[in-house]
Amino acid sequence: MPSNSRSLANTLCFGELTWLRAVWIVVVVGNLWGTAAFAGDWPQFRGPDGQGHSSEVGLPVEWSETEHVAWKCPVEGLGWSSPVVQGNDIWLTTAVLDKGSLQLVRVEARTGQVVTTTEVFHKDDLGPIHAKNSHASPTPFIDGDRIYVHFGAHGTACLSTAGEVLWRNQELAYDHRHGPAGSPIVWHDLVIVSCDGTDKQFVVALDKKSGEIRWRTDRNGRMAYSTPLAITVDGTEQVISPGGDQVVGYAPATGEEIWRFRYDGYSVVPRPVYGHGLVFVSSAYDSPVLYAIRLPGQGDITETAAAWSMRRGAPNNPSVLLVGDELYVVSDLGIATCVDARTGEQHWQTRLGGGFSASPLAAEGRVYFTNEEGLTTVVEASKELKKLAENRIEGRTLASLATADGAIFLRTDAALYRLEAK
Repeated sequence: MPSNSRSLANTLCFGELTWLRAVWIVVVVGNLWGTAAFAGDWPQFRGPDGQGHSSEVGLPVEWSETEHVAWKCPVEGLGWSSPVVQGNDIWLTTAVLDKGSLQLVRVEARTGQVVTTTEVFHKDDLGPIHAKNSHASPTPFIDGDRIYVHFGAHGTACLSTAGEVLWRNQELAYDHRHGPAGSPIVWHDLVIVSCDGTDKQFVVALDKKSGEIRWRTDRNGRMAYSTPLAITVDGTEQVISPGGDQVVGYAPATGEEIWRFRYDGYSVVPRPVYGHGLVFVSSAYDSPVLYAIRLPGQGDITETAAAWSMRRGAPNNPSVLLVGDELYVVSDLGIATCVDARTGEQHWQTRLGGGFSASPLAAEGRVYFTNEEGLTTVVEASKELKKLAENRIEGRTLASLATADGAIFLRTDAALYRLEAK
């Protein structure tokens, strides 16, 4: 049984609840949310489906520095990678600048104790970094008993769950200027990353057992920092990868281009979201436009595939969130918007306050928006705006939330928190 299935069964099969009933519950929850949802592990950036959905139950709605904090674990260095969780283990990357050390840290989920710290790469000079970035911003990907980490041009690696480095690859040379950001994904036997620098732009697939390059597809454009998304469209698997001035759908086995949609942009960060036959992509950094792009497509679909677009309130950094028929968006300036996903018709818009980089989370009929100053605003997932709570903790918060084991895991510039309702 795959690791996600084991975790799903372990999480839901309690008392008289049979495994079949547990699966039925997950299917129902997935249908309610409009995409597949999974309980238990949080294996990658934005969760099991890569789109910010959690089917954990009993999560906290309210918390503070002193309330509903099960534990707070200090983390050395700085990293904006989100925590990933499997069973009783949490992994996150960090960069200890004065040591030139890029590390993978394992924390025990129940106690908050650091179990292992592994130096994956060492460089005396890690180079310049954007004020809103770190040298450890890409989120790891857990695949069974392996963890895949990516530090941009610094290197990509595979580790065992015990913390042993199994392979390293430092062949992906490109100038990421503001530091690494896009996270790796695993598709079957491949680790796929987008590498869009100022000097060269390409998408590459590494053999997940050896780290050797299986395919590399170059593309001309501008720098970007986005994470690919693997989807299936009319029975055809493809990997969606936004670049600086275009988003491209690739055949994941070969890297062959299926379609592309061009826009005027650069430094694209948000991860794409897919649902209702539409891919939702934000186009730029300074003046972003959110596009809803119809699939399937073939070749250059720029002139034919835009279902709708939105400029006011479009994000530079946070990814969008699809919940049922509604799309939730928060801009870097804190403007939150709910629109009809199919048409772009606005239901509501409000100013949350503060700057935003983290992507929103959907759980239990709620949407969690975390700003950069430690404030998480919780609203009802609804066509009507209903604020449920505003929760503040100490420190900067640019990493996206993760959930597992009935808890929310929140990372600041100094610590990792486990937040619980009980």
